[in-house]
Amino acid sequence: MSLPKYPEYKDSGVEWLASVPAHWGISQSRRMFAVRSESALASDRMLTASQKYGVLFQSDFVEREGRRVVEVIMGIENLKHVEPNDFIISMRSFQGGIEWCKLRGSTSFHYVMLKPIKHVWPPFFAHLFKSTQYIQALRRTTDLIRDGQELRYSNFAQVDLPIVPLEEQKAIAAFLDRETSKIDALIAEQEKLLVLLAEKRQATISLAVTRGVNPDVPMRESGVPWLGEVPLHWQLSPMKHAVRFQRGHDLPTEEREEGRVPVVSSGGVSGWHNQAATTGPTIVTGRYGTIGEFTLVEEDCWPLNTALYTIEMHSNLPKYLWYMLQSLKHIFILNSLKTAVPGVDRNDIHPTIVCLPPVSEQSTIVAFLDAEIAKLNALGAEAERAINLLKERRSALIAAGVTGKIDVRGVAVSSVTNGEELAA
Repeated sequence: MSLPKYPEYKDSGVEWLASVPAHWGISQSRRMFAVRSESALASDRMLTASQKYGVLFQSDFVEREGRRVVEVIMGIENLKHVEPNDFIISMRSFQGGIEWCKLRGSTSFHYVMLKPIKHVWPPFFAHLFKSTQYIQALRRTTDLIRDGQELRYSNFAQVDLPIVPLEEQKAIAAFLDRETSKIDALIAEQEKLLVLLAEKRQATISLAVTRGVNPDVPMRESGVPWLGEVPLHWQLSPMKHAVRFQRGHDLPTEEREEGRVPVVSSGGVSGWHNQAATTGPTIVTGRYGTIGEFTLVEEDCWPLNTALYTIEMHSNLPKYLWYMLQSLKHIFILNSLKTAVPGVDRNDIHPTIVCLPPVSEQSTIVAFLDAEIAKLNALGAEAERAINLLKERRSALIAAGVTGKIDVRGVAVSSVTNGEELAA
């Protein structure tokens, strides 16, 4: 079913809202929210406002992310107090909206705290301030890229807001909470599938490049713990006999001349040049940064800089070596952790024992992996499409609810998440 509209609408006079239900009002945002400028209390715990998790205690953010954040060390006088049901304008609000805070604590002076004054049911505005239309309206108040500035209260005050009866705000918020939680659960299922597909891809590659594709071939013990048993006729040797890593070639932007030769990094093609530094197929990987990621380039190219390695292949099939190296990602990562700044030294990698099949068998394994990986990639693409559609549906639902394009006051259970279209 389609969700109903309100019986009567009027022009709001506000671009981002357009038409609103006839009984709704319009207000300057500064009449609904004021700035909280109280200094932090000695008992306040530090908060972090994030687009990923919302507002949470900084210690919880560190635990979830598994990494440290920049800590405030300038003293409590430079921190601001935050109360539950405040909203926080952060440095990323122009990207993902304004965050609703449910905690008491303190935060950086870089943030702007908004405290509700009147006509505000916080759960309703939690959705409104994260809606696509509102974020776009907020962006139009400033040119952040040109001015290099942060969003401030003056920006917030330029965007007018709807006045919605409180009971109606509660009904809309409850409806959106319920329906978005259903959509979020579906998104989580698809994201879990993507993780499983990535694991399956890695396992498929690792098995093929260490066992081959013939289940009846005689095996022997490799003597290498992570390799285990390998086909009897495959050759065990140091990696340097299969591939040899060479440093890339610096190419500053000002020296790049437009041409047809791809300039590549470990993340793929980053531009074009008129000269090649390597001839024929090569594999590019990062010495720093994107460690354990490998890009196969099947033509002449220019490896972007000396922070990259290119690979000499010693007559092996380039695509087979590309697959083999992907199975060795853990070796590269472990070797990169030997120094304070993670990086891969080719002298540490070259002695690693690998197991190589004859070149004729390499082509068979490549054909097998191409087919299997294509199937997994297709499933991954379907999951990505499903996620994008669900996110679009979620965004459209929130926008329709907070701007009054649908009337959910009497809706107990909605079938929106089952694919029905929203009322126009």
